[in-house]
Amino acid sequence: QVQLVESGGGLVQAGDSLRLSCAGSAPPHSSYAMAWFRQTPGKEREFIAAITWTGDRTSYVDSVKGRFTISKDMANKNTAYLQMNSLTPEDAAVYYCAATFRGSWPPRRSDFSSWGQGTQVTVSS
Repeated sequence: QVQLVESGGGLVQAGDSLRLSCAGSAPPHSSYAMAWFRQTPGKEREFIAAITWTGDRTSYVDSVKGRFTISKDMANKNTAYLQMNSLTPEDAAVYYCAATFRGSWPPRRSDFSSWGQGTQVTVSS
């Protein structure tokens, strides 16, 4: 299992940017893909973006392509970021970080077994 802690959520206005961070903690010599999901009340958790351990591959849901960027801290591969630009009220949600040791790409939602507690993103119009 990977312990994950998200940070960086908050209240912004439509059109603003926000960067989320996810700090992972895993046994030594572990390597795992990381991803961001989001969820609003009454809806299923939605995949947003994923990145491999080495950061050489990324995957995005169509609705955020061109606006959101997932990246890794290459000095500390246990940390991932989600840069969110041109935010709209439809992006408001609780954002969750997730991790998987499975090597298949792109990862499926069911591959992710480690989850953070989530960070709230609110976008006012």
